[in-house]
Parts: sequence; structure tokens; C-alpha cells
Amino acid sequence: MKIALITHVPHIIRENRYYAYGPYVKEMNLWFQYVDTVLLVAPVQEGAISAIDLPCQHSEIDFRVVPAFSLLSVKERCKTIIHLPRIVREIYKAMREADHIHLRCPGNMGLVACWVQILFPKKNKTAKYAGNWDAKSKQPWSYRLQKWILSNTWLTRNMKVLVYGEWENASSNIVPFFTATYHDSDKKEVLLRTPDTTINVLFVGTLSKGKRPLYAVQLTEALLQSGYDVRLELFGEGTERENLENYIRENRLQQYIVLHGNREAEIVEDAYRKSHFLILPSQSEGWPKVVAEAMFWGCVPLATKVSCVPSMLDNGKRGVLLSLSIPEDRAFVEQCINNHSDYREKARQGMEWSRQFTLDYFEREIEKMIKKQ
Repeated sequence: MKIALITHVPHIIRENRYYAYGPYVKEMNLWFQYVDTVLLVAPVQEGAISAIDLPCQHSEIDFRVVPAFSLLSVKERCKTIIHLPRIVREIYKAMREADHIHLRCPGNMGLVACWVQILFPKKNKTAKYAGNWDAKSKQPWSYRLQKWILSNTWLTRNMKVLVYGEWENASSNIVPFFTATYHDSDKKEVLLRTPDTTINVLFVGTLSKGKRPLYAVQLTEALLQSGYDVRLELFGEGTERENLENYIRENRLQQYIVLHGNREAEIVEDAYRKSHFLILPSQSEGWPKVVAEAMFWGCVPLATKVSCVPSMLDNGKRGVLLSLSIPEDRAFVEQCINNHSDYREKARQGMEWSRQFTLDYFEREIEKMIKKQ
């Protein structure tokens, strides 16, 4: 069986191996084990392989390189017009040769692929929509257009669209789905912590404005001002790093807040095991994997009410839903810190819920999708 994978994720080529963003690769490697050939349509990225990158694991990868593109400026739009015929041609050829078509959305490449897949109504197809499927959320027009095409069962035929969460009035081809990090064998016993001495807080994710890492720093600062012994560790890199470093230095928070950058999964996992809280004040999410990862190890999430997060946290029973008001959120967290039984119950329920969604379960669900011909 041949699978055509169309994605905007850039890949780094080293010694005939293809490296890309680790969580995406880890998931796709599960899909790859059920196919004979991978027709990979994606852009290439120059530069060094980072700690967060992983190699694609398949012996037969036919890489169809296409240029990355965007519509953010006049210059970029002109470049897109020039490159678009080649991109469409490569996507069409891969889809024509494939037995199964798999799109990664939302993204610019996914948008083009959404249109091209209409030409193949009889082929078995899946699309992983890794963004927020909530129709009420504020999103770029290109995201809304992709959602419209994917959910239109007249244009998009013989496709299962995998989305995060369950949504009212969803079309018949929409399948509530999840993502996973750990195996059943990773369900090791965890001693539930109590926030009674130093309170360890984590931020795991890209240091971008959309993830709001500065809010994590400011909430930690507010808790310190309230007299709590708090330590915040941030894992990830991004454009906001310099702003964070300046804020930490100007407010003399160096001994309480550490920026680790991108680190290996084993180091992040160890941090989950030792921490009391994960904070994710993100502006937009799909299924925030870091929230499920934190709960897997008994770490209580503090997260915004976006996408399926309220469902993941059972509206506050498995964590704390942030309001993005420092005084309000500080009070929410203080209440959780001071009520040890409530904290431990949140941690217990979160761990019990998260451990349902393992890679083993995920793999079985993928097998059903890929083998349904």
C-alpha cells in the first residue's frame, strides 16, 4: 500500500534520513508501519537538527520536495503565485499514485491539498486537523476555509476528518480523535505530590506570543509576591525568548525562573514527574499534548478555555481553567495550593483520565483508519 502524506511541516535531510518536529514524526511513524511506501510531499529546511527533531522511520520514503509558502505579505503572495503550479502538480501526482491520502491540517500545504483531494472522490482518505475545530473561535480565513472544505461531504468524499473534541452539528465525516505520547508500559506508579514546600511549575511549548509564556512568568511572579515559594521552568524555544529574558532580568526573577530551551523528551518527562503544575495560557490549541502528558504523571494543568481543553480538564475537576486575569488566576491557584485534598484529587483524576489515551490505543485506531479500503 502507498500512502500520500501532504504536510506543511519542514523536513531536514541528513544522510538519506528525514528529520522533522518530534511529536509529528512520532505520530506519523505509527501510520507508516501499515504501508509499503510513503509518498511524502513537504518543504525542506536547512540547518541543524535540534533536540526536538526525530527521524521518519520507513525504508521506502519517496520525498517530493515542494517550496514552503505563505500569504502574509505582498512579496510572499507573489512568490506563492510562482510556486503554486509546481506545488499543485506534486500534490496531484502523489495523490494519483497513492492508495491512501493523508492530509495534515491546518496549514498552507493542507489548504492546497484540500482542493486537490476533491479530484479523487473514490480514494480512501484521512485528514488530521491538529488545530481548534471550534466554529466559534477566532481563526484565520485560511483555517476556516480548510474546515469548510473538509466538512463538506459533497466536495470531500470518502474521507475521515480527525478532530480534537466533540462538536455539535458536526458533519458525518468528522471523527473525534486524540493524540498520545506514552505507551501502556509507561503506566508506572506515581506518588502524588502535595504543594506544601517549594511549588514547581512547568511551561512546555514554543516561546511564541500565541502560547503566552510571558503570562506564565507573570503569574509565577504574582504567586511569589503572595509569599509562595515557587519555581518556574520553561522548556521550548521561540521568538519570545529575548522578551522573557529581559522581563526576568528587569524584575530580578533569575533565581525563581529558568529557561531551558528545547530539551530531550526524557528530560521533560522527568520535569513532569517532579512538578506540581503545568501552565499553558495558550491563545489557541487543538489537543494540547503537553496537558495530557502532564496529567499522565500527576501534574495538575493550569490552562486556558480553548478548543477541547475544558473537556480535557472536565471543566475544572482535573485542573484549573485560567481566566487570563492575574488576580483571578492567582486566587484560583492559591485555592488549589492551600487545599491539599483538592489538589491531590485533581491530580488523581487527571492521571486516571490521561492514561486512557496511550500510543497503543492510538495505534489500534490508526490501523482501523488505514486498513479501511
